[in-house]
Amino acid sequence: MRTRQPEPHTLAGAYALDALTGTDRARFERHLTRCEQCAAEISGLREATARLAAAAAAEPPPGLTERALAAAAHIRQLPPLAPDHPSRWPARRAAAACPAPGLRGILQRAWMRKLAPALAGTAVILAAALGLAARSALHQVQQDQARSHQVAAVLTARDAHMITARVTTGGTATVVMSGREHALVFAATGLRPLPSSRCYELWLMAPGDDRPAAMLPDPRQSMTGPVLATGLKPGDRLGLTIEPAGGSARPTSPVILQLAL
Repeated sequence: MRTRQPEPHTLAGAYALDALTGTDRARFERHLTRCEQCAAEISGLREATARLAAAAAAEPPPGLTERALAAAAHIRQLPPLAPDHPSRWPARRAAAACPAPGLRGILQRAWMRKLAPALAGTAVILAAALGLAARSALHQVQQDQARSHQVAAVLTARDAHMITARVTTGGTATVVMSGREHALVFAATGLRPLPSSRCYELWLMAPGDDRPAAMLPDPRQSMTGPVLATGLKPGDRLGLTIEPAGGSARPTSPVILQLAL
């Protein structure tokens, strides 16, 4: 059975995000040389993703490189592993270390009989733990992949547009939204750090209908996000509040950012 190749025009977003490889990439690049529409779309997408990344970028702490190199110079390296050479042991030491063959076999069989049930139980527990960990890891990977596809769909949507605004408590927010995808991507830089008992929460707001959209992760090097928020409806506004850790079902504090979408 032959599988249908994707329509070249639909690959513009993936190409702009450098997500095409092999024959798909070569095929699209051939198409790109004669399609002005795709060339213009890719140029716009790359500009939007670059601006979104720049809005969330942060400078590394001063002296980070020097401190890392200085620490590496003072950390003792592990010596190379030396092969064992049992044949070089003195004969007396070898004889003392190894009991007579008959006695050694009896001791080994006795220990194996005692250890077998414990080893079997440990193997079952280990197998169950590994299976649970594998399923959890697979689920996390699938979630991450789905989220990445949704983010890419928003950034590459034909109606995607970007909004930048200041947060009243400090920091700058950048939003790329698509009404066609009913979603937006939010990133911020310079948000005021919060105590562990508080968190930032995004809202999709409409008259009489304020809906939780996403919880913001802890900032890293003053950068927060990007975060995906779905369920966007016509007329919604994006809001940001400070809520108790874990979030709230309704805003419980003043809105520190509100954007018309």
